[in-house]
Amino acid sequence: MTVPAEAPAPAPAAGLRELLPLVRPHRRPLLLAAGLSLVGAAAALAQPVLTGRVISAVGAGRPLLPAVAALVLVLVAGAVLTAVQSYLLQRTGEGVVLTTRRTLADRLLRLPVAEYDRRRTGDLMSRVGADTTLLRATVTSGVVEVAGSVVVAVGALVAMALVDVWLLLVTVTSVAVGLAVVVASSRRVRRLSQRAQEEVGAMTAAVERALSAVRTIRASGATAREVAGVGDSAVRAYRAGVSVARVEALVQPAGMVAVQGAFLAVLGLGGYRVATGSIAVADLVAFILYLFLLVMPLGQAIGAWTQLQTGLGALARIQEVLGLEPERAEVAEVGGATAAPRTAAPGVPLLELDDVSFGYPDGTEVLRGVSFTVPAGSRVALVGPSGAGKSTVLALVEGFYPLSGGAIRWAGTDVRELPRAALRAQLGYVEQEAPVLAGTVRENLLLAAPHAADDELWAVLADVGLTGVVQRSPRGLDVPVGDEGVLLSGGERQRLAIARSLLARPALLLLDEPTASLDARNEGLLRETLAAAAADRALLVVAHRLSTVLDSDQIVVLDAGRVVARGTHDELVETSPLYRELATAQLLV
Repeated sequence: MTVPAEAPAPAPAAGLRELLPLVRPHRRPLLLAAGLSLVGAAAALAQPVLTGRVISAVGAGRPLLPAVAALVLVLVAGAVLTAVQSYLLQRTGEGVVLTTRRTLADRLLRLPVAEYDRRRTGDLMSRVGADTTLLRATVTSGVVEVAGSVVVAVGALVAMALVDVWLLLVTVTSVAVGLAVVVASSRRVRRLSQRAQEEVGAMTAAVERALSAVRTIRASGATAREVAGVGDSAVRAYRAGVSVARVEALVQPAGMVAVQGAFLAVLGLGGYRVATGSIAVADLVAFILYLFLLVMPLGQAIGAWTQLQTGLGALARIQEVLGLEPERAEVAEVGGATAAPRTAAPGVPLLELDDVSFGYPDGTEVLRGVSFTVPAGSRVALVGPSGAGKSTVLALVEGFYPLSGGAIRWAGTDVRELPRAALRAQLGYVEQEAPVLAGTVRENLLLAAPHAADDELWAVLADVGLTGVVQRSPRGLDVPVGDEGVLLSGGERQRLAIARSLLARPALLLLDEPTASLDARNEGLLRETLAAAAADRALLVVAHRLSTVLDSDQIVVLDAGRVVARGTHDELVETSPLYRELATAQLLV
């Protein structure tokens, strides 16, 4: 069942405030890296002074060794500090990405089912992969480097002011032009980067869509059209990326022009002032070195600021998912109940639907006033034409969607008063598509019963007639099933899904079309298995093939979202025109 809804709105903008919670757990290495950055800045600022002393020593004929040794020591120390800082930042960046990916994956797997109906799987995958990767650059080349660059730049400006104020004014005027361009472009870079990531997400979703149905696409002769569709998504992602590149391309030339202008102006004015005796040659050399110290960190800061804007664009998409409310907490929220009983008290139905209604967000009604009970140890079947709401009933029992009206009770207690995890532990659910996870037969069986022993696995496989599938491979229970169970037939996938549910020993087994993909022989085997399973658990079965539910204790007939009849097969043949029509069409009357 898929609930239609409006497409998700674009992610809101994110800033440094949203980044701080992600980096806070890594504040110690970041503070250490910042401290090393400050020490490295001091070492860099000392280099022009020491270089000036070397030049002065040469001019004055003094010994060079002390000044040269000090300069070399500072250079080596600066290089070591830079290497350690770089390692700390890279490791911290990986740590931030790891934490974000784990948090994001946790939230993605806990969202209400309706959110998966609204969003494309490929786009959600892109947020875990591509967006978090961009976030790494925000940490490694962003905040800390900007801070360190600012320290070096401020120190260089102070030192330049001490050398010559007029040269400083020329430098600041030229550099200010480049900074103005960067500041003006930064917000646009963030906005365009976010759009580019959205287009990458759409492209990933298009690829995921095509790969998940590649056999159907090939059989339909639609390969060329799908390739063209993915190509169009790639083109849109390309154009969005080019838009980002176009704006970022303005930043580097503006910085280069400002730097070259400042350098030429300093050379011209500085040469004039040396010629007039206003400053010494050593002071001019020191000033030029300080200019390089100013320009290099400014260039790094400009690049880091651009990286920061790109990362914040990706962070906005991450924050959008993290801001979504997860499925209702798996604890009792009302009534104080703490567990879901496995069986009902005498005379109390195990499962009861009382005047249940459900509708889509657009107002379309699916179920209207549905009421029936499932006593403990009984077999109840839901039948009716397609679109009657049968699968929706099972989804509501599992709590995948909120009720529009009425109540569902488990052993007399409203399910909204029970911990959701505890309730689901009593339910075994086999969907109509019978999904099988990529991996092995063993891994699929252990999904709901992780501590089951091998003999239990073999026993449940025998119950559903799957031992032959496992025995034909030397790998036994570890035989691969392929992506989405592609190495199994449709019937084998369905039986494996049923075996997985039976292994968990639920109190109530929910089966949606359990025999849809089975041949007559295996259908008979499965009917025997379900009959045996019903001895110590209740069954609620959705069926189009009435032959599988003829011996049910109760058959509930749904039509257009309403219960129109209930009873045994023989009773309904006599009293329900709709059921008699369905049974006649299947040659059961």
